[in-house]
Amino acid sequence: MKKTYLAIKEEMEEKIRSGEYKPGDRLKSEIEMAKMFGVSRETFRSAVKLMEQENKLLVKHGVGTFIVNPLPEIPSSLEKLYSIGALIQTAGLVEGERQESISVMPCREEWAKPLGLEPGTPVVALERIRTANEEAVSFSLNIIPLQIVGDAFEKHEFSGSLFSFLEQTCGIRIIGADSELVVPLHTDRYCQKLLIKPESTVLLMKQTHYDELNRPVLYSLDYLRNDIFRFWVRRMRD
Repeated sequence: MKKTYLAIKEEMEEKIRSGEYKPGDRLKSEIEMAKMFGVSRETFRSAVKLMEQENKLLVKHGVGTFIVNPLPEIPSSLEKLYSIGALIQTAGLVEGERQESISVMPCREEWAKPLGLEPGTPVVALERIRTANEEAVSFSLNIIPLQIVGDAFEKHEFSGSLFSFLEQTCGIRIIGADSELVVPLHTDRYCQKLLIKPESTVLLMKQTHYDELNRPVLYSLDYLRNDIFRFWVRRMRD
């Protein structure tokens, strides 16, 4: 029976697990690797392409194919509310961030409804990229009514958990959120910040966060790399 590209992929993954192939190692030429596995170049190429999509191999055209140490998936139950930073930390990764901007602007129509505001009402818009082990894994746009945070972001330095900042600085404790998962268009300018590779995919989580009085206090658009984040929910029959 001829070996399939999936069988080649499994063999290569086993070589990685056993330590025969280590992160940073460069594979032999495509012709040599295909001969070693006893398959055609097309079959070996298909296995490489799949492993590249799973971030297990890095193909540098004209240079070679390298073994990489992929970031682990970051799983989350949709039944529990976690901050992006908490998800990253729970996965055992080093959390980081790059603030893009913090500004006051008129509330856009698409933000106004979930926050219970009139369009044009002043809001604070916070944009930042979150990293895991120094690699960009999410982009967040957070919208907060100016009337409830005032000049907190001007008077106090902000970094890390937005939940903690709002609770400690503004006395706003977020206890829950309505969340919607959608797939954004690749033309979305925020989505493009995370399209590391042509085959990369991104999830968009739209969330309206509520405080202890069930008031909507934060609307967020969280763009998440789908090769890093995985979400699940347990469903039960009646």
